[in-house]
Amino acid sequence: MYQIDFSRPAHIHFIGIGGISMSGLAAILLDRGFTVSGSDSKKSELTAHLGELGARISVPQSAANVTGDIDLVVYTAAIHPDNPEYAAAEAAGIPMMSRAELLGQLMKNYPISAAVAGTHGKTTTTSMIAHIMMAQKLDPTISVGGILPSIGGNIRIGGSDYFLTEACEYTNSFLHLQPMIGIILNIDADHLDFFHDLDDIRHSFRLFAEKIPVGGTLLIHAQIPDLKTFSEGLPCRVVTFGAGCGDYHAEHITWDELGCASFDLYASDRAEKEDRLLGHFSLHVPGAHNVDNAAAAIACADLLGVSGETIAEGLSSFYGTDRRFQKKGVVGGVTIIDDYAHHPTEIRATLQAAKKYPAKRIWCVFQPHTYSRTKALLDEFADALTLADQVVLADIYAARETDTLGVSSELLGQKIAEKGTDVWYFPTFDEIETFLLEKCAPGDLLITMGAGDVFKIGERLLGK
Repeated sequence: MYQIDFSRPAHIHFIGIGGISMSGLAAILLDRGFTVSGSDSKKSELTAHLGELGARISVPQSAANVTGDIDLVVYTAAIHPDNPEYAAAEAAGIPMMSRAELLGQLMKNYPISAAVAGTHGKTTTTSMIAHIMMAQKLDPTISVGGILPSIGGNIRIGGSDYFLTEACEYTNSFLHLQPMIGIILNIDADHLDFFHDLDDIRHSFRLFAEKIPVGGTLLIHAQIPDLKTFSEGLPCRVVTFGAGCGDYHAEHITWDELGCASFDLYASDRAEKEDRLLGHFSLHVPGAHNVDNAAAAIACADLLGVSGETIAEGLSSFYGTDRRFQKKGVVGGVTIIDDYAHHPTEIRATLQAAKKYPAKRIWCVFQPHTYSRTKALLDEFADALTLADQVVLADIYAARETDTLGVSSELLGQKIAEKGTDVWYFPTFDEIETFLLEKCAPGDLLITMGAGDVFKIGERLLGK
């Protein structure tokens, strides 16, 4: 494989440079003096920002964008060999690597690295750790899979030995990483267009754990089924965490009127058989799932030597990332929230958090994401969505897929109706917006939910 010499900046071209992770890596390379070019299917705020930093951005993608002065081409998992730029680079014999391979090589330049893995909660937990690191003034380089307001985007370029990133399991991307601290938040069946089944996913997470070297630490949720599968025989230290369980455990949990938790966090000393109180922590993001996320973040920070007082300061400054239970505004007395949840476990966690919110009724406008995920988890989606009082379904967001696999939002709606929950389906956003304007009443909570473009419904209702 092509090895990047970070002491000798080269010309790197990104196919799909507008992606949340690709744009971040491109920004880091620009800061290190590399020549960066890239293409995408459309312009965005991220591509505009890269252009301001000095990248040459091309829209749309074309074989002509692959010029002879390019030393390396980087592509995302969504790019296939029939992509014109991929095919042109291959024909020209230009070295190529995936986004994950580039991230893995980049991380090797940072002696103290942490990678957050898990089916759910990666962006939130990475952001919590980022806030704590910044409170400690560690000056980390951060790559997060969402827009984090405190860093003004998805990337922070630091000047220290610390590197923090998400570790995505899709296409086994995280197996290119070798972090000193690896975190596994949870493991569920997902991305079944790539993985065969849950056992296949669990196998990949075990391989991720094995990437952590001697002297490193695996932080893993204490209640992951058959935990020994991931912890036995590793060269690194293994530490567990969780709400009411694990080596780092949250206790005495209370809730405020918006469903945000406060709790004490204890660290168990196995040798002394006693607990050490790290402190009392209060969150500004709702839901029981965020207690687990915070426990992971606190454990990571404690391993890095951050004091309990500074951890509390960092967490208290975190109010969430874009598209994670993000309050968009209020119109006609209706509070509009947007959330990225696109897996039944995430939907359940988000709607349970919403139930703690002061609202008369919970409306959930859900846009399923990919046919393969919807088909594989159809019954689980229906069960989770019944936690809302009223459900409105948009068409399935196809993303990278073309085969409908015989599944549809109408079919999901039938499953939800059979469980006794009010549900409606509309094929266009215009119809959904008209329906909501007629039916929503002051005091209602409206959540637009999904990993596609469903957020536009809420923004249009708010006149944005």
